[in-house]
Amino acid sequence: MREHEEQTQEWIAGRHPVMEALRSGREINKIWVTEQAQKSAQPLMLEAKKAGLIVQIVDKRKLDQLVEGANHQGIVAQAAAYRYFEVEELIARAKESGELPFFLLLDEIEDPHNLGSILRTAECTGVHGVVIPKRRSASLTATVAKTSAGAVEYVPVARVTNMAQTIDKLKEAGVWIAGADVGAERDVFASGMKFDMPLAVVIGNEAKGIGRLIREKCDFLIKLPMHGQLNSLNASVAAGVLMYEVLRQRLGLGK
Repeated sequence: MREHEEQTQEWIAGRHPVMEALRSGREINKIWVTEQAQKSAQPLMLEAKKAGLIVQIVDKRKLDQLVEGANHQGIVAQAAAYRYFEVEELIARAKESGELPFFLLLDEIEDPHNLGSILRTAECTGVHGVVIPKRRSASLTATVAKTSAGAVEYVPVARVTNMAQTIDKLKEAGVWIAGADVGAERDVFASGMKFDMPLAVVIGNEAKGIGRLIREKCDFLIKLPMHGQLNSLNASVAAGVLMYEVLRQRLGLGK
C-alpha cells in the first residue's frame, strides 16, 4: 500500500514550487504550512483557498519528516504524481505551437539538481519538451521541482525505455539531432553554425558524456569553446549555454 501511495503522489517543497503548482492547475491534495511561515505564505494560502484546498498549520518538524533534507521554507504540498508525456505528445505540442520544434534529450543526467536547473532554463528558452531515460537518470522529484523553481509544472517531460529508438522517432518527424560533446570538431559559436531547423540537443552524463550509441545516432556534434584549465562545464551550465544560443539565433539577435 505504501509503495502504491508513493507512486501516485509527490511532495512539493518550497514557496515558489508550491505556488507554481497551484497556478498551473496541478492536482493538489493538501498543503502544510509552519506557524513561522504563515505571514510570508499569505498569498499562497489565498490561492489555495480559491482552489478549495485544505491548508494545515503544523510544526516545522512535521515538514522535516515529510520531505527529509529538502529546503521546504515552511511550506509543503502533497500532489498527484508528475505525469510523464509520450514522445508523440511532445512532437504534437511543438507542431501546435507554430514554432520550430526544439527538444532536449538528457542521456543519463543523474544529479536531480542538474535536472532541475536544466528544466528551469528549458522553460525560459522555449524548449517544447525534455526526454529522459527510465534507467540511470534523475526523475521528477521534490528536489528537482524545487531546483527548477516551478518550471517542472510547465515543461513536458517524457521518460523512455530506449533513447536510441526515441532519436529514430524524432528523425522520422523531421527533427535534427545535435550532440554536445567535448570531442566535437564544430564549435557551437562558429560562423555558419545554424540552428534554424527542427532540433533536439543531446546532453550527456555528468561524468561520461554522451554514450557511444547515442553519439553515433546524432546528425552532428557540437562543443563549447574552452579557455581555462578545465576541459568541461557542469551539465546544466553547458545545457543552458546551448539552449540560449539556439534561442538567440531563432530570435534573430546578433552576436
